[in-house]
Amino acid sequence: MDTYRKSGIVTGIMSITATAAGVASLFMKPIIDAPDFLARISANEFKVLAGALLVFIMGWADAGIGIAMYPVLRRHNEGVALGAAGFRIFDGVFVCLGAVLLLLLATLSREFAAAGPAARIQLQSLGTLLHEGRGWVGDVAGLFAWCIGAFLYYGLFYRTRLVPRWLSAWGLAGLPLTVTAIVLVLFRQLSSASTIHTLLNLPTAVQEMVLAVWLIVKGFNPSASASPQRKTA
Repeated sequence: MDTYRKSGIVTGIMSITATAAGVASLFMKPIIDAPDFLARISANEFKVLAGALLVFIMGWADAGIGIAMYPVLRRHNEGVALGAAGFRIFDGVFVCLGAVLLLLLATLSREFAAAGPAARIQLQSLGTLLHEGRGWVGDVAGLFAWCIGAFLYYGLFYRTRLVPRWLSAWGLAGLPLTVTAIVLVLFRQLSSASTIHTLLNLPTAVQEMVLAVWLIVKGFNPSASASPQRKTA
């Protein structure tokens, strides 16, 4: 199996794994987003820990996507390949940091359950800080890193035809909507749990799954045009 085929299959599997883990972890949102989230986490600690494990899997898979694509992308533009892999790894790191914050919330919830009324006020303040931090890490920092990496590899896909141009153009067209969602969340004009946020991210989410299936079935195009440097090497 050549590099183009192998890299395409691994990239597709990693992408589907990341998405599946992320979607599966949504079962804990009613727990961690409840007004009394520390009490709810304490009463449902196993579910939250299982959700954190799924978020870790999503982060590892996100980072793996950039690593899996690198051997193919570097044949066409090494700088773009490094940038795309780097930002996908940053994305994975931010996602895993969000999982760590979930674990810290679980630990804090135990303290909250055993504390008296006065101590609970302080613990609730700390819990709110960790809860907000998790949102900034995942919905702003991590997603923005993902967008930069996606812009780099979709642009290279479009120029070289590593995947069909309609597929890479779809990815490029969806990115401004995702960036809009990030900016609106950053300036507190939109909640990441809102329907509008979901709709803004939907075109990119669907495209990522179509791309993943395409890569598993077809792989990267081995006859894609090489960069001028590669052609003359």
